[in-house]
Amino acid sequence: MTKVAILPIPAGHGELSYCAIAGTKHAEGKTVGEALDALTAQLSADETSTLVIVQSLRSDRFFTAAQQQSLSALMERWRTVRDQGYTLSMDEQTELEALVEAELHAAAARAATLADALGR
Repeated sequence: MTKVAILPIPAGHGELSYCAIAGTKHAEGKTVGEALDALTAQLSADETSTLVIVQSLRSDRFFTAAQQQSLSALMERWRTVRDQGYTLSMDEQTELEALVEAELHAAAARAATLADALGR
């Protein structure tokens, strides 16, 4: 299963755009759907089963403010080096992937908590 993270990107004047990431593939869009559609077009047939995570802008007990700040800083760094034609260092890429994985687990924990609250 392909994991997709969709992260908000401040676009100035209080607006947001979105970046969808799956492994080494990425796409940006004005909306979550636009970013996801652009990324999906890049995926191969064996990558079509996807799990999508849309990161909330608020921290919680599952994904802390410190983790959000680290993720935000790494995403900014990733965009900078990408725009210059480079890639993150192995350590930075590993940390970025770990934070995306942590947000995936946080999303699952949020869903489980919601399911429990709904009596499922």
